[in-house]
Amino acid sequence: MTPKETSTRSHEAGSQGAPGTELVVDIGPIAHGGHFVARHEGRVIFVRHGIPGEKARIRLTDSGAESRFWRADVVDVLEPSPDRVPHVWKSADSPSAWRRGGPPVGGAELGHIALERQRSLKSEVLAEQLKRLSGLELSVPVEAVGNDDDGGLGWRTRAAFAVTDNGRLGMHAHRSDVVVPVREMPLAHPGINQLRLWEVDLTGIERVEVAAPANGPRPLVLLAPREGTSPKRLHSIASALPEDVSVAGFEPNGQVVRLRGRTWVQESAAGHEYRVTGEGFWQIHKDAPATLVNAVTDYLSGGGYLQPGAVVADLYAGAGLFTAPLADAVGITGSVLSVEGSPGTSRDAKKNLHGQSQVEIVQGRVERVLHQRQRNFDALILDPPRAGAGKAVVRQLMESGPRAIAYVSCDPASFARDLGYFQRGGWQLSELRAFDLYPHTHHMETVGLLIPGA
Repeated sequence: MTPKETSTRSHEAGSQGAPGTELVVDIGPIAHGGHFVARHEGRVIFVRHGIPGEKARIRLTDSGAESRFWRADVVDVLEPSPDRVPHVWKSADSPSAWRRGGPPVGGAELGHIALERQRSLKSEVLAEQLKRLSGLELSVPVEAVGNDDDGGLGWRTRAAFAVTDNGRLGMHAHRSDVVVPVREMPLAHPGINQLRLWEVDLTGIERVEVAAPANGPRPLVLLAPREGTSPKRLHSIASALPEDVSVAGFEPNGQVVRLRGRTWVQESAAGHEYRVTGEGFWQIHKDAPATLVNAVTDYLSGGGYLQPGAVVADLYAGAGLFTAPLADAVGITGSVLSVEGSPGTSRDAKKNLHGQSQVEIVQGRVERVLHQRQRNFDALILDPPRAGAGKAVVRQLMESGPRAIAYVSCDPASFARDLGYFQRGGWQLSELRAFDLYPHTHHMETVGLLIPGA
């Protein structure tokens, strides 16, 4: 399509909002989810890859005359922000990707913005969600984590990849089935990029997941085969990988089977060793485990809620990241109830906390376990999945009567919503910190201390 044809199409089709239409807009404030708000003829457009104050040409990616709002990517920056920098990852750079004829990969939607401005934008999102969903007016800085000289790169110890139709490593475009071939991932830990998976023929594989522990021991590659892929093919791919790499495959029922080496990785954090199965949960950023453990224990210890003999619980406990330091703090005269819903991850926790008599590991839903094992808690740690705890669980937590709750969250919207439930139950937010555990993306992590109202 020639520039003249593009201009004509933009003018004639703009009101209809057909996907592929290009428009010129002014980029407004950031919204939760990594989008920026723009408007065209009164309609809201959520634009990715912009910066507030810019004028940009955008391409509609999800739109229509009946849609309440549209979605779009920036394809050309007409008036750039002083905070715009060269993108950290060519495959994720929207303007250059669209010039090559297709969308950028997802996963680095803020990579064109200076890190300091990224963090200020995330702080704005957190403040907006707190005000909108909990009625709390509070501005919290988003703190850098680890070595800030690395440019926010090399932090991901876990990565998930798609595979192209011709067997090459790729990643999905945002909200799309399109798989874009990749030959690097700058956000990934060096242990992932050193595998050079883009050089491996992955024919027969649908998805690849990689875990590369930050402390260096054996990485794990998980292969999710397409239907009909033979075990021989899986072993052939495994043989193409370095010998010091563990390789496993997903069965149709989701179970992980060993192809070579181990089906788990060894992690270290806060003076403890953790075994984490391939499908199990672990914090992605290499410095996240120590950062979050320190934040949580500082809050609870500083408030007098975590001391020898205390009764505490670690809810949505995963492999026991917080359970282990809690056990250290309460000692043999205290007790720690550690609850995790995933059977495999709960088994990891039992192995990791083996021999700690003050720890009880229970696999099951948080609400059910709390009902069955009622006790007077001094403190709770709450680290729910992205959807948050929810109204029913929050009510049950308050009814259990703890003196304090440390709430760890990876989503400001669900955190703010749950905070609203706590506030309506008479609780209050005493402390709050936010951490940039996902540089160059819109995600952040918060740690809040909640206490009953006076």
